[in-house]
Amino acid sequence: MSATGAASSLQRSPGFAVAARLGHAVNGLLHLLIGVVAFRLATGGGGGEADQSGALGSIAGSPGGRVLLWIVVVGLLGLGLWQLVETVLARGEDAKRTWAVRAKELGKAVAYLAIAATALRFATGGSSDSSEQTQSLSARVLAAPGGVALLVVLGLAVVAVGVYFGFKGATKRFQEDISVPSGSLGRGITALGVAGYIAKGVALVAVGVLFVIGAVTADPSRATGLDGALQSLAGLPAGVAVLAITGLGLIAYGLYCGARARYAKL
Repeated sequence: MSATGAASSLQRSPGFAVAARLGHAVNGLLHLLIGVVAFRLATGGGGGEADQSGALGSIAGSPGGRVLLWIVVVGLLGLGLWQLVETVLARGEDAKRTWAVRAKELGKAVAYLAIAATALRFATGGSSDSSEQTQSLSARVLAAPGGVALLVVLGLAVVAVGVYFGFKGATKRFQEDISVPSGSLGRGITALGVAGYIAKGVALVAVGVLFVIGAVTADPSRATGLDGALQSLAGLPAGVAVLAITGLGLIAYGLYCGARARYAKL
């Protein structure tokens, strides 16, 4: 059987689709927790890390957290594998478009699988610090030949992804990913999607900008990942309000992902 045939057969498996939907649900949970921390940071309601590690640590410390962490691992692993299958099956209008679609699907797969790996460390009793990992990665990149240029390119790529998220939210293109129900429920899901995608776009642009700053200043400690990026928003004019709104937007994105678990086109 060809790779395409095997991927198509796997995608038709009901269990595989359930795992992918579970992945959307747990992805929503993580964004919900990140958004809550970001909002609390803005309003002075407490600390914490506003990133995946902080969200996973929060789950680990809750009653039944170990079980929930394993559910997160299974869901994100399923969603990551689903995106890998989508990578194999992706087709565009021409060869160039096909490879562009495949690159996008592969990027999603890598992101979900990376978070699944982090969740696995928490589920097995370990821990992880996303900010430290980001700084370590930046330091290794800067130490490599042409590292400054490479880190700038990486930062600009993250900025581009953030702009795409914002565009997808503002134009409601995310509706292509789900079967939007009719009535007030559909309008509510759409509103969550608009706010959520724009907020995640803002957060990713901030992450990318910090990568670029870390590159041009040759200071990898400036590239602090999502937590540092969100906290840096507070330093902007009206930054506390921007951070609070972004936190609420990430909460909206988490709720949208929960709805996507039910209505995603798989």
